[in-house]
This record gives sequence, C-alpha cells and structure tokens, in this order.
Amino acid sequence: MAEHALRGMQIGSKSLETEEGIVFAERTQKQYQCENGHVFSITMSLDAVAPANWECKCGAEAEFLGTAEPEEDKVIKPVRTHWDMLIERRTPEELEELLQEQLETLRRGELRDGIAYQR
Repeated sequence: MAEHALRGMQIGSKSLETEEGIVFAERTQKQYQCENGHVFSITMSLDAVAPANWECKCGAEAEFLGTAEPEEDKVIKPVRTHWDMLIERRTPEELEELLQEQLETLRRGELRDGIAYQR
C-alpha cells in the first residue's frame, strides 16, 4: 500500500478563483413584508425592477414595501406552433408531395414504427 495519499477538496465547496479585478454590479436592498408580519430584504441589482410580490420563507405572499416601480409594457410574441414553423420552411405543395411519398411507402410496407427502412 502506498505511504502517501492524494488529498483533494470537495467538489463545489471552494473556488480557486480570486475576486481580484472583478467589478460587481451596484446593488440595493428591497424590503418586503408578508401577512404574518415578517419583514425581509432581498438584494437586487440597482437597475432591476422589484416585483410587487415575493414569497416569504413562511410560504405566505409578501408585498413590496416602497414605491412600486412602473413595469414596462413587454411585447408578447404569439406562440409559434410546430405547424407554424413547418409552414415557414415548406410550401403546402411540398408538404402534400411529402405526404404522398410517405403514404406510398407505408402502403408498400416499408415503414416500421414510422421510420422508412431498407430491406
């Protein structure tokens, strides 16, 4: 048996990097209070918009103590379905041709589990 044992460190326990040369974002404390009377602070970036509600550690919903910051109207994109993306890539004529090819392959018995295979 070896006389020397290799010693390591626990994964994720410590970083070998230093904070030298790192510029941290400016931060601020946002105060919240839940219906059970718990008051707590959340550290956020200075330019972050504080949400109106935050979940307290007791599970109750806490409300922001301070002036509510106006939320910018976000442009909500419509949900793109698989069909929408398919129509962007293929014309209806191309899709009809592909369908007919697959149906012919199925009728010849060359499809197994929806996948064409060679005999």
